[in-house]
Amino acid sequence: MRPTREPGGSEKSTYFVSTQTTGRRAFFRNEAWASLMTSVVHHYRETGYALHAYVIMPDHLHVLMTPKESVEKSVQLIKGGFSFRVKRELGWVHEVWQPGFTDHRIRDEEDWVQHLRYIQLNPVKAHLVEDSALYPYMGFPDRDFPRGLKPGETSLGVRTG
Repeated sequence: MRPTREPGGSEKSTYFVSTQTTGRRAFFRNEAWASLMTSVVHHYRETGYALHAYVIMPDHLHVLMTPKESVEKSVQLIKGGFSFRVKRELGWVHEVWQPGFTDHRIRDEEDWVQHLRYIQLNPVKAHLVEDSALYPYMGFPDRDFPRGLKPGETSLGVRTG
């Protein structure tokens, strides 16, 4: 059973979300799959969530988002939207995703910066590229610190906008 969310729910909260492919299969090593996943993540960014950052790894996905409704609905849009399109456009007939996802509610500016850095460095730590600027399946559409989150007491020296 999934634990109850903290008071305040996901409305106007920002989340770092991770989800894995079924059996941790490296589907997104395939350029067509990774490009389609990028398209899906961007497709729902105005209607389902505010998209701050994302990285598509070979067998999983990380997204930093502020849901319009709930984090569950936002993840459903991404996972369901991708599953639908990969079946229709690439002829895939099998499962794509492991059930569920993990999420972490961003609490303050320090937490925000930490998760932006994690997304940026994930392809480097996984030895996919030597410089994260070379990784094509990552984006930072809205790096501005979200309204409503607690700003840091001092400048962290990292540009988030």
